[in-house]
Amino acid sequence: MITLVKDYHEAMGITHNGTMHDDEVFATAFLDLYFDDFKVARVSEIKDDISSKTIVYDIGRGKFDHHQVNAKVRENGIKYSSFGLLFEEYGPLYLKKIKIKNSKEVYNYFVKDFIEAIDAIDNGIFPDIKSSYKIKMIGDLMKLFNPSYLSNDNSDEQFLKATSIAKVIIEEELKQVIGKVAASKKVKTILNKTKGPILVLDEYLPYQESLLTSPKGKDIKLVIYPTNRGGYGVKTVPISLTDKNSRVYFPKDWGGLTNEDLEKVTGIKGALFCHINRFLLTAKDLDSALELAKVTINIDEKN
Repeated sequence: MITLVKDYHEAMGITHNGTMHDDEVFATAFLDLYFDDFKVARVSEIKDDISSKTIVYDIGRGKFDHHQVNAKVRENGIKYSSFGLLFEEYGPLYLKKIKIKNSKEVYNYFVKDFIEAIDAIDNGIFPDIKSSYKIKMIGDLMKLFNPSYLSNDNSDEQFLKATSIAKVIIEEELKQVIGKVAASKKVKTILNKTKGPILVLDEYLPYQESLLTSPKGKDIKLVIYPTNRGGYGVKTVPISLTDKNSRVYFPKDWGGLTNEDLEKVTGIKGALFCHINRFLLTAKDLDSALELAKVTINIDEKN
């Protein structure tokens, strides 16, 4: 459990006070996961009498700060945030501590899937999102915990609340990453055995990234898998990781139909549902799913 201390001489870690950001919030949450019962002080400046054993981050121009001119930069050009710097230092040790298999792969995937975005945004590199509505990213959500105008919220109490949620997010993200790393090997094995544009999975696996980054996945247009609601799902494959348009769409006259109406228009028993945007379809069994997929491939209808 994270404890905020007023006397920085008692602290295991020191970060800045005032407005909180996802960088030092997640950094603090991670340090508590690694060290257990982490004591942290939030200060406005770094004094000369701080112990060399104290971890100072996101302030002070030291090893775990990123505001200095010569701050560390990743090979892809993204400057590290304090969270990225701390995870590079202690992340492998943490994964070893909690006995993670394939720890190198998990580490690399976690950095790419989660930390680099925090690094980039905290350093002022924002994704180009063209939208008429507000999109809140994880940094925006963490900023919600800053005391709002006219509120009587205590800044330190809000910081503790934010870090408690950040801990849960880190743990859940890590579980997802562990699953994706394990699933990736299975997906690639199935891909290597697949001929044609339809990939069939005998269990649900997080497949998309492995498929889109594998040379064997470039010709796959539809994926069939058993769903957790019973029956089978048939899903279209995006053009790439960055282009979410589908390589093929279900026929236009299927969109939005269910059960008997979908069976009638497709001519296939067992058709259950087709999403109005025609990227997802469900069927009662594998045979029905395969028939629906084959019809779609033969029509090869675009959006």
